[in-house]
Amino acid sequence: MFDSLRHFMNELAGTGEDAAKPFSVSDHRVAAAALMVHLLGVDGVVEAQERDALHGIVRARFGLSESETDELLALARQRDQEAVDLYAFTSVLKRSLDAEGRAGVIEMMWELVFSDGAVNELEDNVVWRVAELLGVSTRERVELKRRIAARARPLSDAPVKD
Repeated sequence: MFDSLRHFMNELAGTGEDAAKPFSVSDHRVAAAALMVHLLGVDGVVEAQERDALHGIVRARFGLSESETDELLALARQRDQEAVDLYAFTSVLKRSLDAEGRAGVIEMMWELVFSDGAVNELEDNVVWRVAELLGVSTRERVELKRRIAARARPLSDAPVKD
């Protein structure tokens, strides 16, 4: 009993064993990265270009070093494998981020989707479901998709469907 109380107090003070770990399960960056890891494999094909894009997007968005990005993505892969649904991640994001931050997650997802120059219907569906769970409106989701598609258009001249 005293061990439990000591562990609880150490967690509150930030001196517990988890204090040395830069990412916790309740960290919005872990939740966002896990959604991106899930999205990466949803079409059944994971290309090196997509893995590189995931790494770059996460690193830039969260301002991480190479090693921090690798650590975050390793934890995100683990969390994705353990998860039974997307709610495990979207609930963390909804509690942690404001509307602009949640839209930023959708923007990151679209960046990943367009990184290979093609939008698969399964990828589109995952982004749609995550947007719904995060409370990002259909209008904003589609606008983000169009904006990212316009930047990615040199990679692909395919028209963007809503």
